[in-house]
Amino acid sequence: MTERRSFEDLLAEGESVPTAGWDFSWFDGRATEQRPSWGYARLMGERMRHADAALDLQTGGGEVLATIPEPPRRLVATESWPPNLAVARGNLRRLGASVVEVPDAGPLPFEDAGFDLVVSRHPTVTVWSEIARVLRPGGSYLSQQVGAGSMHELTEAMMGPTPVSPDRSTERAVAQATEAGLTVRDLRHESLRTVFFDIAAVVHYLRKVIWIVPGFTVEKYRDPLYAVHRQIEDTGSFVAYSKRFLIDAAKDQPA
Repeated sequence: MTERRSFEDLLAEGESVPTAGWDFSWFDGRATEQRPSWGYARLMGERMRHADAALDLQTGGGEVLATIPEPPRRLVATESWPPNLAVARGNLRRLGASVVEVPDAGPLPFEDAGFDLVVSRHPTVTVWSEIARVLRPGGSYLSQQVGAGSMHELTEAMMGPTPVSPDRSTERAVAQATEAGLTVRDLRHESLRTVFFDIAAVVHYLRKVIWIVPGFTVEKYRDPLYAVHRQIEDTGSFVAYSKRFLIDAAKDQPA
């Protein structure tokens, strides 16, 4: 029988794992998450194959963009977090992509109507006006986004009762896209089961996905972390639900 590791050992491990990039392979065997049925990476790869000039916003370490089978003639990615820039440049070198440091909230340092495809997976913020500006008429924006109330069970386990902000609702995304002059062609939403099997995985997740518990540190949240640790020891896991939506919006051709 495997001896249970102590709460302190698991906290220390969760704190020690590097958070650069969007490679989640460390979680193998420690946490599981359902994936959306639409297959964002596959959809993006298909769009990239037919694009002339494409822009990936908030690419992280470029891990998802690096999976495309065929790059367009011009491929650009943006990222705001300095540790991710070197990771992304390494991952995207074979595609001939340029990686530009740009704040998530913009503005985008690109010409008007410079791209026929803009993509983004899990952006922290979507600046619809800038996306519309850099898209060519007839071009499209394809994005998988974090929906309202994502992982709210984990948020409340750490912070107590917390209202769900409407900022990431699909209704708001459609309204903002429309206001920017884009037409939403496809919108899909799913709730996906996420299971944590030890508290180290919870700690690393909260350090990596910083908007779930803003300002998270182990020291600040030691007591609720211990409560979750005890729950995992008693029941075998902690379950939360991530919310994801896919939005596909197009810039209309001039009349």
